[in-house]
Amino acid sequence: MQVELLYKPGSTIAQCRIQQGETPIRAEAGAMIGMSPNMKMETASGGLMKGLKSMLGGESFFTNTFTSTGGVAELLVAPSLPGDLGVLSIDSAAGAAGEWHIQRGAFVACDNTVEIESKSGGFKGLMSGSGLLQLKAKGQGVCLVGAFGALEEVEVSGSYVVDTGHLVAWQGSLEYKVTKAGGGFVAALMSGEGFVCTFQGTGKLWIQTRNAQAYGQLVGGMLPPA
Repeated sequence: MQVELLYKPGSTIAQCRIQQGETPIRAEAGAMIGMSPNMKMETASGGLMKGLKSMLGGESFFTNTFTSTGGVAELLVAPSLPGDLGVLSIDSAAGAAGEWHIQRGAFVACDNTVEIESKSGGFKGLMSGSGLLQLKAKGQGVCLVGAFGALEEVEVSGSYVVDTGHLVAWQGSLEYKVTKAGGGFVAALMSGEGFVCTFQGTGKLWIQTRNAQAYGQLVGGMLPPA
């Protein structure tokens, strides 16, 4: 899959192209903006249990698979929220650094050779804002993830702290723990911050410049009563 990102960073869309016979593209339901007439779309749930896991991970029950029926076929995709898109390089042969963990709701599309699975984060995952289940991308190919706002890549060598609402994806070579931002519930409340993820190790993580949950709470508070 050849990917070109257009209209960065506030309204990014991905222009994806594949040749006939190349690996199909798998995309989150609702991510498609448009496609060329020689692109064939098929919808599948992937099985009941897999679909339930996907919903718990913040993704749709259904995914769409796009295949070229002749020549170069084009697909346009975008995330649900306004913001940026990033391309993750997935290569499980490279070990943990070649696999990525993805914040729930951030997955947009990938090569069909990339496996997206739900991974339990336990209580730590729940408090990190990624839900009880995270998504893990493994295999080989590329994966598109969406952000609310712009994306920033951070090189971690040692430790790095991220507000949970700004986390998008991180390499499997990084470990993390969840703590209260201010050292206690009162301090965290007064600071305006809640929980943070402290990453340890060597690798990359991607963060988004805006917090979707905080934005929703702000806008929701301005709306008139129903």
